[in-house]
Amino acid sequence: MVRRERGFTYLTALFVVAILLGGLALAGEMWQTSAAREREADLLFVGNQYRRAIGLYYNNTPGAPKRYPRALEDLVKDPRTPTTQRYLRRLYADPLGAGEWGVVRADDGGIAGVYSQSDAAPLKEAGFRVRDAAFEGAAKYSDWRFIFAPAGAAPPPAAKK
Repeated sequence: MVRRERGFTYLTALFVVAILLGGLALAGEMWQTSAAREREADLLFVGNQYRRAIGLYYNNTPGAPKRYPRALEDLVKDPRTPTTQRYLRRLYADPLGAGEWGVVRADDGGIAGVYSQSDAAPLKEAGFRVRDAAFEGAAKYSDWRFIFAPAGAAPPPAAKK
């Protein structure tokens, strides 16, 4: 009879271990999804910071023809003014870790917008703010283009690096 009890105890221990491993796998998946949502929220924040900075640069252009920045570094320190004019505190890295930002070029050769070069599928598919409404239904993060278009002007063409 002692032999039977050992087998039952062993079987119970195996079931407990299996249940614990299943719980750990579920917790790991939830953590991974949570981290992806956080990176996605950071992408929306940082991308809109670039869009806002490009708009400020464009609108603060001295003289008649308004211009987009030639390089992202121009948003940190505007080379057109004798005093230090900053539209961003620093250049932000792509939160998705896809390397350098992709840039959308305007007709004058300046940078009208940025985008992540990540080909991953976004978790968020709907419910965007009005400024980001074009992101709905995007198949990958690189389709999320943070472009500044002046009021009454057509948005710049597709991205060119």
